[in-house]
Amino acid sequence: MKIAITRLAEKECQDAEMCASFGHESCIISPLAAVLDIKEIAAFLSAYNSGLFDAVFFTSAYPAEKAAPKMQRGICRIIAVGPKTAEILARYGHEAEVLPQFTSKAFVPYLQDWIAGKRIGIPRAAVENKALIDEITAAGAVPFEFRCYALQAGGDVWDVSDADAVLFTSARSFTDAVLLGHEGKLLIAVGEMTAEAMRNKGVNPDVVGDGSLAGTLAALNQHLKIK
Repeated sequence: MKIAITRLAEKECQDAEMCASFGHESCIISPLAAVLDIKEIAAFLSAYNSGLFDAVFFTSAYPAEKAAPKMQRGICRIIAVGPKTAEILARYGHEAEVLPQFTSKAFVPYLQDWIAGKRIGIPRAAVENKALIDEITAAGAVPFEFRCYALQAGGDVWDVSDADAVLFTSARSFTDAVLLGHEGKLLIAVGEMTAEAMRNKGVNPDVVGDGSLAGTLAALNQHLKIK
């Protein structure tokens, strides 16, 4: 099966190898572009390297790619939303814990009572996630958000007529995608938050993954097997 996968144009990915390991091929479409805020990433790095935080939470791979090379090692606890983000951090010598469910909703439950009174650094996209901030605050911690990059719609029309499926890797990549030839294709959400965004627009995903590409491809193969 050929799968069109939404990715940031600037984002490093190894989707072809991963898809091949599950018996599929892939092509990349980029409905969104990332615009890095140099001042904001510098502010995060200054705060991190000065020891301000007790923990840092990377909610996606992109800020990890930009920040990790300039982060001192062993400063504080580092949590990654998923295995790809942790892999990028490890490349620069930073050992990161990976959430058991690959979603920001799992962050506070994962830390349990430890989080109380802690200062949490969050380098992320300039996309509001009030629920995460409220949960951290309610748990007795202090969140420090750094909106290190903006997501902008690319405005291109992506022809997916030669693909068998479209895999949306974020809610924004679904809502901002302009597709041609997607009618009748298998529509896949990488995780529940993306699936929720799709349902809110009246689109019911055929397959919902666990938040990781590997887990989503496993869910796809299970779906195809049952079907």
